[in-house]
Order: sequence, then C-alpha cells, then structure tokens
Amino acid sequence: MSSNTFGKLLSVTTFGESHGPAIGCVVDGCPPGLVLDAADFVADLSRRASGRTRHTSQRREDDTVEILSGVYQGLTTGTPIALLIRNTDARSRDYDDLLETFRPAHADYTYWHKYGIRDPHGGGRSSARETTMRVAAGVIAKKWLCERHGVRVRGYLAQLGAITPHVFDWQAVEQNAFFWPDAAQVPELEAAMDALRKAGDSTGARINVVAEGVPPGWGEPIYGKLDAELASALMSINAVKGVEIGDGFAAVAQRGSTHRDELTPQGFASNHAGGILGGISSGQAITCSIALKPTSSIRIPGRSVNLRGEPVEVVTSGRHDPCVGIRATPIAEAMVALVLMDHALRHRAQCGDVAPQAPRIP
Repeated sequence: MSSNTFGKLLSVTTFGESHGPAIGCVVDGCPPGLVLDAADFVADLSRRASGRTRHTSQRREDDTVEILSGVYQGLTTGTPIALLIRNTDARSRDYDDLLETFRPAHADYTYWHKYGIRDPHGGGRSSARETTMRVAAGVIAKKWLCERHGVRVRGYLAQLGAITPHVFDWQAVEQNAFFWPDAAQVPELEAAMDALRKAGDSTGARINVVAEGVPPGWGEPIYGKLDAELASALMSINAVKGVEIGDGFAAVAQRGSTHRDELTPQGFASNHAGGILGGISSGQAITCSIALKPTSSIRIPGRSVNLRGEPVEVVTSGRHDPCVGIRATPIAEAMVALVLMDHALRHRAQCGDVAPQAPRIP
C-alpha cells in the first residue's frame, strides 16, 4: 500500500492494522539532541485512548510505547526513530459476520475495489487505531517545537452534534473527557451521549486547533503552502470531511473590509486568515478547524451488499465510538504539530541565513 508516509524533512511512516499484533511508526528527520523517553508519550496517548469513559469505545489498550531506534542515552541521535505499540485488546470475533459484507459508509467497499483483498477485522488499516501512532509522532513534534521555538499546539472540541460551548475556558478543556471548554455544559454532553448510545446511533463533531508562538516566515508560497499542507494533514484523519483555516467558509459572507487583517505597530487588528498569508505564517496564532462525520458503526440496521452483489442488512456490533470527535482532539493537535515542525526544518534549511526582518509586528 502506498502513501503511508507524509512530510519532507520531517517524515512520518505508520504501519500496522487494528487487530494485528502491533502498530508502529518511523519518524525520520528529527534533529539530534532532543531529550526523549517512553514516559514522554504517556499523557497524549492517554488523551487519545479508548475505554477511559463510557462515552467512547470500550476497547482498552495499554498503548505502551517501545522506542526501538533513534534514541541513545535519552537523546535523539538524528537517525530514524522507530516506535512500536502492541495491540493487547483486539476482539476479532466481533467482525466475523463482516467477512463477506461491506459496511455502509466505511472503507470496506473501496479497499476491496482498490486492492482486491481487505482485512475486515476492526477495519484493518483504515481503522482509527492507526492514529495512535500519529499522536505518538506528534509528541516528538510538540516537544521540539516548544523547546526550540516556544510554539504551543492545543485543541478542543468546539461542537458536538448541535451543541456548542456557551463560554470558553482553556483550563476547562483538560478537566473533562470531552476536551470541552465550558465546564458547566459537561452534564449536557454526557446526557446527549447516553441518549445516542441508547438509540444505537452516532453524531458528528467539530474540533478547533490553535498553534501559538509560530514565528512569521514558515511555509512556502505556491505548492508547499503552510495552510494547504495543514489542510491535507488534517483531512487525512479518519472521518474528517471538512477543514477550515481561520474563518474558513464564514469568509464567504464577509466583506473585504471586514475580512482583511489590518496591520498596526501594536499588532494585527484581527486574525480572520488564521495566521497564514500567502501560504506563509504571519506570526499570529494559527487556527484550524475540522468537521468529523458521525461514525457509521451503529446498531441501527442499514442496507448494503455482499461480495456477490446481493442485498444484505448490516448491524454493526463490537466496540465503537458514538462520536469519534471526542477522542480526535489529540490527533488533530499531532497533525498540526508535525506539519509545523516539518516546515520549521524546511525554513531553516533554505532561509536559515536570512537576517531577522524588521519590523516584526507583535
């Protein structure tokens, strides 16, 4: 299977299937000298993990990272960093009824037509289990960006179905299982998820990611635009059907006099562009948003066909998320961080000897 690698100077290759013995990734291009050990991965992998609350899939994986290469005496060496996570709680029997059936709105049908063969257990390679390794790779990028450039990447759940936050508080985001910025609304979210589970249905979600501290100058002007590569990386996440940078589609209804981000000696007057102008970072906060579709693994019967083209009815059993967006915040953060680190290295490679340009707007 091709296209399992993304990035240029910092490249990430993932491998493994949902119900295989292990999943893993190779991170190539990380500069030497970064302090790194297995403990660094625990926090973000725990944020992504299933089975921590009743509102997500009850599959419970240890998600313990084994560092196989690229680190010596606690420091990255500049050589490829290989990471491995063993699958310990796969339950393949849940998928025995799907060996000859295509689940509607899944990759079953398209994988079959592309490769002529597919692993039906847990979705195989198309499972969101693969995103575990993106989060692991993102840990490296987040740490390097913070230590070398003071960049902080963080996200939150901005919409669950029709529910949106009434207020916004970053401190509340990490204090609940939803990554929700309004602590008072958490009971409302829990009630909505309980109702979805009872009905055997699912819902979509929106996640926002903000990268603060990105200096001006990262990105490339035409085919390597920073916003284009962020959009590509975010769209590659399972279930993502839309990506916005800055105001995104809201710009359709805006006028130029409103949308333009005027510059003053004291700073930009607004940030409708999401911190990127002409494909290059402006020094403002970079803001991204993704829309995730409702998961199609639900208990409500749906029409499909089998391998012989005969009509069948599908009811998806097993352990699934009623809303994949609940666990997607650290995944989106990881993809943003990996793109930013790649562009930081690319900028340093081409323009590292360019003198600081004045004035720099605060």
